[in-house]
Amino acid sequence: MAIENNSVPNVNYRSRFADVEYASPELLNPGNHALILIDHEGQMAFAMEGVNKTELRNNLALLGYYTRLYDIPVILSTIGERMFSGPIIKELRDFYPDAVIYDRMSLNLWEDKPSRDAVIATGKKKLVFAGLWTDVCLAFPVISALKAGYEVYFITDASGSVSKEAHDMAIQRMIQAGAIPMTSVTYISENIRDYSRQDNATPEVAKLMHEGFIKYISLGIGADYADYMVPSYGFFKGFPSASNTLESNEKLVPVQS
Repeated sequence: MAIENNSVPNVNYRSRFADVEYASPELLNPGNHALILIDHEGQMAFAMEGVNKTELRNNLALLGYYTRLYDIPVILSTIGERMFSGPIIKELRDFYPDAVIYDRMSLNLWEDKPSRDAVIATGKKKLVFAGLWTDVCLAFPVISALKAGYEVYFITDASGSVSKEAHDMAIQRMIQAGAIPMTSVTYISENIRDYSRQDNATPEVAKLMHEGFIKYISLGIGADYADYMVPSYGFFKGFPSASNTLESNEKLVPVQS
């Protein structure tokens, strides 16, 4: 599990790439949505069943890494942090050490005015949620945000509940209400989408994207292997720019890590 010695990627994405034109605006991209992470706290995780806690932690680290890389607005919320549930887990603290954390007493984030106002203040009409527990503190605000007119997504493998049945039933309920399910890798892939896009082809972003693959995504095992075994093959030290073709990859000079 890649949680130790986490680096926090920062390329000043929003200021540097404000003019990027993303294709397929109906899909998620770094500029059109906010991510809301709810109650990823020790006490809430202790009771989870049917969800692998190690996988959950790794997926949260994956979300933290790439949302920092792409400078995506993230809202962090807890419930009863000092009274019952404890702090957000270390993976999120590592990536968002200075973030405002909205602590609530309401089970529904959308009924907590400071939390709801923070979401609205992002100005995004597409909202992506993940949280503990799936059937309570995730499902409630997802349904409320849908009724408020937002386009709502939720990340199934960065969420969990007290039983597999509770998790699965909540997923069905949110889908029936109109929310769109996705996994952590789907979410990251939808934001990346085109390796030759203006932002992704920048050597600094490409290098950090590559590092994130190796740390948090299963295909990164192959990329790490290739880095070691084929050090002269430039693709594995950062993705090629739009002008490079598969035929010209052998001529690429590796980006030094």
